Amino acid sequence: MSQPAAVATPKPHDAHEAHHEELGFWRKYVFSTDHKVIGIQYAFSGLLFLLFGFSLMMLMRWQLAYPGAALPLIGSLLGEARMPGGTMLPDFYNELGAMHGTIMVFMGVVPLAVGGFGNFVLPLQIGAPDMAFPKLNMLSYQSFLLGGVTMLASFFVPGGAAQSGWTSYTPLADIATTGQTMWLIGMVFLITSSLLGAINFIATTIQLRAKGMTFMRFPFFVWTQFVTAFLLLLAFPPLEAAAVMQLMDRLAGTSFFLPSGLVVSGQIVNNAGGGNPLLWQHLFWFLAHPEVYVLILPAMGIVAEIIANNTRKPLWGYRSMVYSLVFLGFMSFIVWAHHMFMTGMGTAMAAFFQTTTMIISIPSVVILTALIISLWGASIRYNTPMLFAVAFLPMFGIGGLTGLPLGLNVADIPLHDTYYVIAHFHYVVAPGTLFGLFAGIYYWYPKATGRKLNETLGKIHFAGMLVCMNVVFMPMFLMGLAGVSRRLFDGGSTYNFAQPVLHWNVVSSWGAWALGLFQLPFIFNFFWSLRKGEKSEDNPWQATTIEWSAPSPPPHGNFVVAPEAYRGPYEYSVPGAAKDFVPQYEA
Repeated sequence: MSQPAAVATPKPHDAHEAHHEELGFWRKYVFSTDHKVIGIQYAFSGLLFLLFGFSLMMLMRWQLAYPGAALPLIGSLLGEARMPGGTMLPDFYNELGAMHGTIMVFMGVVPLAVGGFGNFVLPLQIGAPDMAFPKLNMLSYQSFLLGGVTMLASFFVPGGAAQSGWTSYTPLADIATTGQTMWLIGMVFLITSSLLGAINFIATTIQLRAKGMTFMRFPFFVWTQFVTAFLLLLAFPPLEAAAVMQLMDRLAGTSFFLPSGLVVSGQIVNNAGGGNPLLWQHLFWFLAHPEVYVLILPAMGIVAEIIANNTRKPLWGYRSMVYSLVFLGFMSFIVWAHHMFMTGMGTAMAAFFQTTTMIISIPSVVILTALIISLWGASIRYNTPMLFAVAFLPMFGIGGLTGLPLGLNVADIPLHDTYYVIAHFHYVVAPGTLFGLFAGIYYWYPKATGRKLNETLGKIHFAGMLVCMNVVFMPMFLMGLAGVSRRLFDGGSTYNFAQPVLHWNVVSSWGAWALGLFQLPFIFNFFWSLRKGEKSEDNPWQATTIEWSAPSPPPHGNFVVAPEAYRGPYEYSVPGAAKDFVPQYEA
């Protein structure tokens, strides 16, 4: 009975391989259902959007450093409607601010962290041949791309792009220009993309694990993506519903968020009324606080993989890290209103959200502490991925610690909407999350391409980023503590109390422009190494997890032989072993 099965099994596989080889360029690279191609599509698109969103910020930094001065070289190219004589108008500054935040979060970091790394690495790490729903996966990327293009196209409609901040607060967003409508339509597509991806990740992780791959044998990266998928699945639908409701307010005459008697430019708005602007804030922040963990958890997973690999030690406290991760995901749903202390909530509700905010810091500290203890006593290999991974720890630590005062309403009320908030959030997301993501790019690039990135260029990129990130964001703490508000198009130059700290705007701006220059070695390295980089073996880092058993780059179906997990993911420096790493996939 076993003989026919042995004979019959290769036939459909061979036929599938033959069929796969016949795929043309469009089916293979554009409308692909292969998780690896889709992961690369997500990663490449996310990096392009990050570059564009960063460019918008560099334009804003000119206006903040030198308010009212004409922007040299490119100012005249942006059009008289936005920059007459090369000088930035307030409306255009608001467009740049709203779209910078939206692009970086929803079109840059999330697609790279979840869509890129999640799609490419997760199936390989659990020994799966592909995602559970390949066509749904393709649809997820196409929905993301459509949403991104819609967002960018809003720059070209009358009145320009959205100007109501990345939070799109009502009632301002309900009465804003046409670009706001396109922002909402784009957001619906982006949210749909994330929901389709989340369903796929959960099904794949549970159903397509290799033989022997129990939950407690998952690499920590798989756990972070698994928890992130639940956050996306449960937190995004309220914002999608809210986006549709705001669209109806704008286009269909409803009043979900428009209060009665709203006066705009001296005229009472003719609407049914009875809506509540605070409803939008609740629906938005119910997503946007879990969203912070959607940004940071994949980066934590990447950093954990790289630290274990380059310390040649098992992760310290693996189980406590996993339990903290799950608890963190659960708690992220009951802290959202700490963004809303200014709305006049009662003391009982304020006390509840302050308490949950203090509690949610505990699992983050557990994970961060476990990663730091993992370094203790190790003979560390300081390659480029490890440099970014180690730098992630203090950068994320600064972001987390500076967030604690914002979780207490007595401190949050004076600090709310100041530069302090920008500094806190960006330390979590820019030198925090982005360092983790760059670490992942340098680490898994050989697996995706079969070639290594240049180490010297990588270290130049890292050193420049480490210095410049702190030059950009550290001064913002000082400006925020001095009371300077965010979103002022002149950087606060019209306020007397802001005068002693305004010179920090110039420092931050020069740091930002230098940060832009330090991306050039990375961009050159990324494309040059595709053709000329040093060829990589299948397991260049001598790592233990299953993805390194696949060829580099992996073929269709990923593995030559179906892998099996025989042990945990981090069997490094095992006493008595013949070598300093024992892979999961070796019997």
